[in-house]
Amino acid sequence: MNPQLFTTTEKVDPVFIYIFGVTLFFLAAVTLVMIFFVFRYNRKRHPAPEPSPNHNIWLEITWTVIPTLIFLAMFYYGWTGYLALRQVPADALQVKVTGRMWTWTFEYENGKTSDKLYVPIGKAVKVEIFSEDVLHSFYIPAFRVKRDAVPGMSNYAWFRAPGPGSYDIFCAEFCGVGHSSMITTVEAVPESEFNQWYRKEKPSSKAERPTGKDLVTRYGCMACHSLDGSKRIGPSFKGIFGRVTVVTRQGIEETITVDDAYIKKSILQPQADIVKGYPPVMQSFADMPEKEIEDIIGYLKTLE
Repeated sequence: MNPQLFTTTEKVDPVFIYIFGVTLFFLAAVTLVMIFFVFRYNRKRHPAPEPSPNHNIWLEITWTVIPTLIFLAMFYYGWTGYLALRQVPADALQVKVTGRMWTWTFEYENGKTSDKLYVPIGKAVKVEIFSEDVLHSFYIPAFRVKRDAVPGMSNYAWFRAPGPGSYDIFCAEFCGVGHSSMITTVEAVPESEFNQWYRKEKPSSKAERPTGKDLVTRYGCMACHSLDGSKRIGPSFKGIFGRVTVVTRQGIEETITVDDAYIKKSILQPQADIVKGYPPVMQSFADMPEKEIEDIIGYLKTLE
Protein backbone atom coordinates (compact mmCIF):
# COMPACT_ATOMS: atom_id res chain seq x y z
CA MET A 1 0.00 0.00 0.00
CA ASN A 2 1.17 3.53 -0.78
CA PRO A 3 2.49 4.99 2.51
CA GLN A 4 1.11 8.37 1.46
CA LEU A 5 -2.42 7.04 1.95
CA PHE A 6 -2.50 5.51 5.43
CA THR A 7 -1.52 6.09 9.05
CA THR A 8 0.54 3.71 11.17
CA THR A 9 -2.53 3.01 13.31
CA GLU A 10 -4.42 1.73 10.26
CA LYS A 11 -1.68 -0.82 9.57
CA VAL A 12 -1.24 -2.07 13.12
CA ASP A 13 -4.80 -2.30 14.45
CA PRO A 14 -6.21 -4.72 11.81
CA VAL A 15 -3.36 -7.17 12.43
CA PHE A 16 -3.96 -7.03 16.17
CA ILE A 17 -7.72 -7.49 15.74
CA TYR A 18 -7.20 -10.45 13.38
CA ILE A 19 -4.77 -12.26 15.70
CA PHE A 20 -6.85 -11.48 18.76
CA GLY A 21 -10.03 -12.66 17.01
CA VAL A 22 -8.48 -15.97 15.91
CA THR A 23 -7.06 -16.54 19.39
CA LEU A 24 -10.39 -15.75 21.05
CA PHE A 25 -12.27 -18.06 18.67
CA PHE A 26 -10.02 -21.05 19.38
CA LEU A 27 -10.00 -20.35 23.10
CA ALA A 28 -13.79 -20.51 23.11
CA ALA A 29 -13.87 -23.55 20.79
CA VAL A 30 -11.35 -25.59 22.80
CA THR A 31 -13.01 -24.65 26.09
CA LEU A 32 -16.48 -25.65 24.86
CA VAL A 33 -15.21 -28.96 23.46
CA MET A 34 -13.42 -29.67 26.74
CA ILE A 35 -16.59 -29.01 28.75
CA PHE A 36 -18.58 -31.20 26.34
CA PHE A 37 -16.11 -34.07 26.76
CA VAL A 38 -16.22 -33.75 30.56
CA PHE A 39 -19.96 -34.47 30.50
CA ARG A 40 -20.12 -36.74 27.44
CA TYR A 41 -17.38 -39.11 28.60
CA ASN A 42 -17.93 -38.92 32.35
CA ARG A 43 -16.85 -42.10 34.18
CA LYS A 44 -20.38 -42.54 35.53
CA ARG A 45 -21.58 -43.02 31.96
CA HIS A 46 -18.56 -45.05 30.87
CA PRO A 47 -17.21 -46.95 33.89
CA ALA A 48 -15.05 -49.20 31.70
CA PRO A 49 -12.66 -47.97 28.99
CA GLU A 50 -13.73 -48.60 25.43
CA PRO A 51 -11.52 -49.22 22.39
CA SER A 52 -10.78 -46.14 20.29
CA PRO A 53 -9.20 -45.71 16.84
CA ASN A 54 -5.44 -45.17 16.82
CA HIS A 55 -5.60 -42.69 13.94
CA ASN A 56 -7.93 -40.77 11.65
CA ILE A 57 -6.30 -39.52 8.48
CA TRP A 58 -8.86 -36.81 7.71
CA LEU A 59 -8.79 -35.50 11.28
CA GLU A 60 -4.98 -35.33 11.15
CA ILE A 61 -5.03 -33.53 7.80
CA THR A 62 -7.62 -31.07 9.11
CA TRP A 63 -5.77 -30.10 12.29
CA THR A 64 -2.54 -29.76 10.31
CA VAL A 65 -3.74 -27.83 7.27
CA ILE A 66 -6.16 -25.38 8.91
CA PRO A 67 -3.76 -24.12 11.65
CA THR A 68 -0.97 -23.88 9.05
CA LEU A 69 -3.12 -21.68 6.81
CA ILE A 70 -4.15 -19.53 9.77
CA PHE A 71 -0.55 -18.98 10.88
CA LEU A 72 0.62 -18.28 7.33
CA ALA A 73 -2.11 -15.64 7.08
CA MET A 74 -0.94 -14.13 10.36
CA PHE A 75 2.63 -14.03 9.09
CA TYR A 76 1.68 -12.45 5.77
CA TYR A 77 -0.61 -9.90 7.39
CA GLY A 78 2.00 -8.95 9.99
CA TRP A 79 4.93 -8.92 7.55
CA THR A 80 3.23 -6.64 5.00
CA GLY A 81 2.21 -4.33 7.83
CA TYR A 82 5.78 -4.27 9.16
CA LEU A 83 7.19 -3.42 5.74
CA ALA A 84 4.74 -0.55 5.40
CA LEU A 85 5.84 0.82 8.78
CA ARG A 86 9.50 0.75 7.68
CA GLN A 87 8.89 2.48 4.33
CA VAL A 88 8.92 6.18 5.15
CA PRO A 89 7.03 8.54 2.81
CA ALA A 90 9.40 10.66 0.72
CA ASP A 91 7.90 13.96 1.92
CA ALA A 92 8.12 13.11 5.65
CA LEU A 93 9.14 15.80 8.11
CA GLN A 94 12.54 14.89 9.58
CA VAL A 95 13.00 15.18 13.36
CA LYS A 96 15.92 14.01 15.50
CA VAL A 97 14.85 12.51 18.84
CA THR A 98 17.41 12.22 21.63
CA GLY A 99 16.67 10.27 24.78
CA ARG A 100 18.58 10.81 28.01
CA MET A 101 17.87 10.16 31.68
CA TRP A 102 15.07 11.15 31.94
CA THR A 103 13.80 13.33 29.14
CA TRP A 104 13.27 13.56 25.38
CA THR A 105 14.64 16.35 23.16
CA PHE A 106 13.48 17.02 19.60
CA GLU A 107 15.60 18.79 16.97
CA TYR A 108 14.25 19.86 13.59
CA GLU A 109 16.08 20.30 10.29
CA ASN A 110 16.24 24.07 10.69
CA GLY A 111 18.00 23.71 14.06
CA LYS A 112 14.93 24.39 16.16
CA THR A 113 14.73 22.36 19.38
CA SER A 114 11.87 21.55 21.73
CA ASP A 115 10.97 19.32 24.65
CA LYS A 116 7.69 18.48 22.89
CA LEU A 117 7.24 17.01 19.41
CA TYR A 118 5.29 19.53 17.32
CA VAL A 119 3.89 18.10 14.07
CA PRO A 120 1.42 19.22 11.39
CA ILE A 121 -1.84 17.28 11.15
CA GLY A 122 -1.94 14.73 8.35
CA LYS A 123 1.76 14.95 7.41
CA ALA A 124 4.15 12.03 7.74
CA VAL A 125 6.85 12.52 10.37
CA LYS A 126 10.07 10.52 10.48
CA VAL A 127 11.87 10.44 13.83
CA GLU A 128 15.56 9.52 13.96
CA ILE A 129 16.03 8.09 17.44
CA PHE A 130 19.23 8.31 19.52
CA SER A 131 20.25 7.80 23.13
CA GLU A 132 22.98 9.67 25.01
CA ASP A 133 23.31 7.29 27.94
CA VAL A 134 21.35 4.05 28.43
CA LEU A 135 18.75 2.01 26.57
CA HIS A 136 15.43 3.83 26.15
CA SER A 137 12.36 3.07 24.06
CA PHE A 138 10.45 5.76 22.15
CA TYR A 139 6.74 4.90 22.47
CA ILE A 140 3.68 6.76 21.16
CA PRO A 141 0.73 4.47 21.94
CA ALA A 142 -1.79 6.61 20.04
CA PHE A 143 0.08 5.94 16.78
CA ARG A 144 1.26 2.39 17.66
CA VAL A 145 4.90 3.48 17.37
CA LYS A 146 7.62 1.96 19.59
CA ARG A 147 11.31 1.82 18.71
CA ASP A 148 14.36 1.39 20.93
CA ALA A 149 16.84 4.21 21.51
CA VAL A 150 20.21 2.46 21.74
CA PRO A 151 23.46 4.19 22.75
CA GLY A 152 25.91 4.32 19.84
CA MET A 153 23.41 3.66 17.07
CA SER A 154 20.45 5.30 15.35
CA ASN A 155 16.97 3.95 14.88
CA TYR A 156 13.90 5.37 13.20
CA ALA A 157 10.13 5.25 12.98
CA TRP A 158 7.44 7.26 11.30
CA PHE A 159 3.82 8.17 11.95
CA ARG A 160 1.07 10.49 10.84
CA ALA A 161 -1.22 12.37 13.23
CA PRO A 162 -4.74 12.12 11.76
CA GLY A 163 -6.24 14.87 13.92
CA PRO A 164 -5.38 17.68 16.31
CA GLY A 165 -4.52 16.90 19.89
CA SER A 166 -1.87 16.18 22.47
CA TYR A 167 -0.61 12.57 22.38
CA ASP A 168 1.55 11.03 25.11
CA ILE A 169 5.13 9.91 24.51
CA PHE A 170 6.61 7.43 26.99
CA CYS A 171 9.84 5.55 27.52
CA ALA A 172 8.87 1.88 27.33
CA GLU A 173 12.21 0.52 28.56
CA PHE A 174 13.15 0.68 32.25
CA CYS A 175 16.05 3.14 32.29
CA GLY A 176 16.59 3.99 35.94
CA VAL A 177 14.91 5.59 38.92
CA GLY A 178 13.36 8.40 36.85
CA HIS A 179 11.95 6.11 34.17
CA SER A 180 8.30 6.81 35.04
CA SER A 181 8.78 10.56 34.64
CA MET A 182 10.27 10.31 31.13
CA ILE A 183 7.06 11.59 29.56
CA THR A 184 6.33 14.26 26.97
CA THR A 185 3.79 14.75 24.16
CA VAL A 186 3.21 14.98 20.44
CA GLU A 187 1.44 18.26 19.75
CA ALA A 188 -0.49 17.86 16.49
CA VAL A 189 -1.57 21.26 15.13
CA PRO A 190 -2.89 22.61 11.81
CA GLU A 191 -0.18 22.98 9.17
CA SER A 192 -0.43 26.77 9.09
CA GLU A 193 0.08 26.95 12.84
CA PHE A 194 2.99 24.51 12.66
CA ASN A 195 4.66 26.48 9.85
CA GLN A 196 4.38 29.67 11.87
CA TRP A 197 6.07 27.96 14.83
CA TYR A 198 8.65 26.17 12.67
CA ARG A 199 9.74 29.22 10.70
CA LYS A 200 10.11 31.45 13.72
CA GLU A 201 13.67 32.72 13.68
CA LYS A 202 16.18 31.25 16.08
CA PRO A 203 17.49 33.61 18.76
CA SER A 204 20.52 35.51 17.48
CA SER A 205 21.19 38.52 19.66
CA LYS A 206 22.08 38.60 23.33
CA ALA A 207 18.61 39.82 24.20
CA GLU A 208 16.94 37.05 22.21
CA ARG A 209 19.04 34.03 23.19
CA PRO A 210 17.42 31.26 25.30
CA THR A 211 16.89 32.18 28.93
CA GLY A 212 18.07 30.12 31.88
CA LYS A 213 14.50 28.86 32.26
CA ASP A 214 14.52 27.73 28.62
CA LEU A 215 17.83 25.94 29.15
CA VAL A 216 16.81 23.91 32.22
CA THR A 217 13.87 22.69 30.15
CA ARG A 218 15.97 21.97 27.05
CA TYR A 219 18.55 19.96 28.98
CA GLY A 220 15.88 17.93 30.78
CA CYS A 221 16.65 19.26 34.28
CA MET A 222 12.94 19.37 35.15
CA ALA A 223 12.71 15.58 34.89
CA CYS A 224 14.64 15.31 38.18
CA HIS A 225 14.33 18.72 39.88
CA SER A 226 11.19 20.62 40.88
CA LEU A 227 10.54 24.35 41.11
CA ASP A 228 8.06 24.21 43.99
CA GLY A 229 10.16 22.60 46.71
CA SER A 230 8.82 19.09 46.23
CA LYS A 231 11.30 16.21 46.35
CA ARG A 232 12.05 14.34 43.14
CA ILE A 233 15.07 12.32 42.02
CA GLY A 234 17.26 15.36 42.69
CA PRO A 235 17.01 18.36 45.05
CA SER A 236 14.44 21.04 44.28
CA PHE A 237 15.63 24.19 42.52
CA LYS A 238 13.44 26.34 44.75
CA GLY A 239 15.69 28.38 47.03
CA ILE A 240 18.74 26.38 46.00
CA PHE A 241 21.16 29.31 45.82
CA GLY A 242 22.68 29.92 49.24
CA ARG A 243 21.21 26.72 50.66
CA VAL A 244 23.29 24.91 53.29
CA THR A 245 23.37 21.21 52.45
CA VAL A 246 25.32 18.04 53.19
CA VAL A 247 27.20 16.36 50.35
CA THR A 248 29.38 13.29 50.05
CA ARG A 249 32.77 14.19 48.59
CA GLN A 250 35.27 11.36 48.03
CA GLY A 251 33.37 9.24 50.54
CA ILE A 252 33.37 11.94 53.25
CA GLU A 253 30.32 13.96 54.27
CA GLU A 254 30.79 17.72 54.18
CA THR A 255 28.50 20.67 54.77
CA ILE A 256 28.62 23.23 51.97
CA THR A 257 26.75 26.35 50.88
CA VAL A 258 25.38 26.31 47.34
CA ASP A 259 27.09 29.01 45.27
CA ASP A 260 28.11 29.65 41.67
CA ALA A 261 31.13 27.35 41.83
CA TYR A 262 29.13 24.47 43.34
CA ILE A 263 26.36 24.70 40.73
CA LYS A 264 28.89 24.85 37.88
CA LYS A 265 30.74 21.84 39.29
CA SER A 266 27.45 19.95 39.66
CA ILE A 267 26.70 20.54 35.97
CA LEU A 268 30.14 19.53 34.72
CA GLN A 269 31.04 16.88 37.34
CA PRO A 270 27.76 15.72 38.93
CA GLN A 271 29.33 12.70 40.63
CA ALA A 272 31.90 14.79 42.54
CA ASP A 273 29.55 16.07 45.26
CA ILE A 274 26.49 13.89 45.93
CA VAL A 275 23.76 15.56 47.97
CA LYS A 276 22.85 13.43 50.98
CA GLY A 277 19.59 11.52 50.50
CA TYR A 278 19.71 11.51 46.68
CA PRO A 279 21.02 8.87 44.26
CA PRO A 280 24.17 9.55 42.15
CA VAL A 281 22.38 9.33 38.81
CA MET A 282 22.90 12.71 37.16
CA GLN A 283 24.85 12.66 33.89
CA SER A 284 27.60 15.13 33.05
CA PHE A 285 26.93 18.12 30.81
CA ALA A 286 30.62 18.72 30.16
CA ASP A 287 29.89 19.97 26.64
CA MET A 288 27.51 22.70 27.82
CA PRO A 289 28.73 26.13 26.69
CA GLU A 290 30.08 28.41 29.43
CA LYS A 291 27.51 31.09 28.64
CA GLU A 292 24.63 28.68 29.06
CA ILE A 293 26.01 27.56 32.43
CA GLU A 294 26.08 31.19 33.51
CA ASP A 295 22.50 31.70 32.31
CA ILE A 296 21.31 28.64 34.26
CA ILE A 297 23.09 29.83 37.40
CA GLY A 298 21.52 33.26 36.98
CA TYR A 299 18.08 31.68 36.66
CA LEU A 300 18.55 29.50 39.77
CA LYS A 301 19.45 32.62 41.76
CA THR A 302 15.97 33.98 41.06
CA LEU A 303 14.17 30.94 42.54
CA GLU A 304 13.87 32.22 46.10
